[in-house]
Amino acid sequence: GWAGEGPGASGKNRRVCHASARLEMGSLWEEFNRLGTEMIVTKAGRRMFPTFQVKLSGLDPLADYVLLMDFIPLDDKRYRYAFHSSSWLAAGRAEPAAPGRIHFHPDSPAKGAQWMRQIVSFDKLKLTNNLLDDNGHIILNSMHRYQPRFHVVFVDPRRDSERFAHQNFKSFSFPETQFMAVTAYQNHRITQLKIASNPFAKGFRDGDPEP
Repeated sequence: GWAGEGPGASGKNRRVCHASARLEMGSLWEEFNRLGTEMIVTKAGRRMFPTFQVKLSGLDPLADYVLLMDFIPLDDKRYRYAFHSSSWLAAGRAEPAAPGRIHFHPDSPAKGAQWMRQIVSFDKLKLTNNLLDDNGHIILNSMHRYQPRFHVVFVDPRRDSERFAHQNFKSFSFPETQFMAVTAYQNHRITQLKIASNPFAKGFRDGDPEP
């Protein structure tokens, strides 16, 4: 379950080249992925569930690191959900890409030792479809597919550190975290799984007369 970057990690600074990240709640992500994960985007911003969480190893305990995430479109298509076949169908070309944004983990920067001590949770990250959002949320187009990416960046103390920027980070992608951005859940099985597995959806469970 530990993900390295694979080819291309050579030429990296020694303070990031050994970094590994393990996706937490991997089996839950897999369960969603099998159904086709959907993430709600709202004007005000909505948190992801499952939450993106990783366990880090291989950092220099005494070096400073910034952790961040971004989201890249998986393809150049827009989708629609076909209820009769319970499947997603391509429905034309993608809308122009929303402004690419980065979400910095609020504890950044911090020592490698601190990042490795506990699970790193991106529970403050919110997704929005508001192109004019000024809250720093990640802006996504609804009915488009995305891949979250996680980046570990070594804070290089050298004065000319920007010259080495390409050597000072390592990126991780977990294919099981891909999702479709939606304004309302399309697949009812996704709705059921979210309610069943999300501790914050307790209100839905209690108020739901159906099994």
